[in-house]
Amino acid sequence: MKRIIAVIRQEKYEDVKRALLAIGCEGMNVSEVKGRGHQLGIKESYRGSNYCIDLIPKTRIELIVNDEELEDAIDAIVGSARTGEIGDGKIFVSDVLEVVRIRTGERGSKAV
Repeated sequence: MKRIIAVIRQEKYEDVKRALLAIGCEGMNVSEVKGRGHQLGIKESYRGSNYCIDLIPKTRIELIVNDEELEDAIDAIVGSARTGEIGDGKIFVSDVLEVVRIRTGERGSKAV
């Protein structure tokens, strides 16, 4: 099993959610976060004063998938979140050693 953490633009969340549902990924956790990458924030000017917004609002989606579903999930996220502009986000993938469904006690891929 794999854990996918995707940090995406807020306005792309609904598109990503629909793409994941279309491939059968129903369970996910979603958080509103702030962060920055290589762009180091946004420089803007307001009434003659320059300022920098160094932490950009983003949406963090976390989901657990079985190994055979990993590439489909990544493709769905990339395909629906990409704008081609800087700040589209990142996807992090890590191994999951165990999953336990609290209600039934099921373990492993049955619990996903």
